[in-house]
Amino acid sequence: MFLAAVVQMTATSDEAANWQQVETLTARAASRGAQLIATPEATNYLGPHKEKVELAEPLDGPTIARFAALARQHGVHFLLGSYNEASDEAERCYNTSVLFGPDGAILGTYRKMHLFDVDHSAAVRFLESKTCKPGEQPTVVETPLGTLGLSICYDLRFPELFRWQRDHGADILCVPSAFTATTGAAHWHALLRARAIENQCYVIAPGQVGEHDDAGLRATYGHSIIIDPWGAVIAEASDGSGLAFAEIDLERVRKIRRSMPISQHRKL
Repeated sequence: MFLAAVVQMTATSDEAANWQQVETLTARAASRGAQLIATPEATNYLGPHKEKVELAEPLDGPTIARFAALARQHGVHFLLGSYNEASDEAERCYNTSVLFGPDGAILGTYRKMHLFDVDHSAAVRFLESKTCKPGEQPTVVETPLGTLGLSICYDLRFPELFRWQRDHGADILCVPSAFTATTGAAHWHALLRARAIENQCYVIAPGQVGEHDDAGLRATYGHSIIIDPWGAVIAEASDGSGLAFAEIDLERVRKIRRSMPISQHRKL
């Protein structure tokens, strides 16, 4: 059993201010005993997309080095929900999640596969693929805390990704996000609870909240959340920046899977 914390923040194009939020909230979470701390999608930068690509860095760049040092400083497993990783294309970067161990070493990375290309309404109109290159491989990472499945935001709408993670050993599903206020109010809780229930996994979902200087995104929903493998919400952040904490007990995962062995009952 261990304590997990989700970080809820309001990132903008001001990278120094973003870092200050993360540094402060991470220190607070670690001081309360959290062993796994997870931040939202676009933790380091959430602003104009042209600049996002121009500022993109490789995995061995200074942004990743800074977050590695933060994990090492507090001796925690740290999930950087995502950052803008440089790709081999001048006009597009990857949207990449990075998991660090307590020594600051990179344990795993995941490049967002499903990109948010939608024209739902004036409030929800966005073309992520214009500035982001999709990843090609799903990711699970074995750690002393458990096996984590990595995903990012819009991936949540594609249950086959999480089924793959479950089939490859995941007992904790991580969904760092920047869900829009409109789609979040309609679908955030329902989708996250469904992924927890159908895969009998914990779900850890830190989110961005509030207004950003990203003209396409406008405002995000927040409600950073932790859900147990029965689908119960066991922690949820209130409005504004902050933290939510919950104990993760993998014996509960095993118990639920034994009592209702849905993986053995599947026909497809």
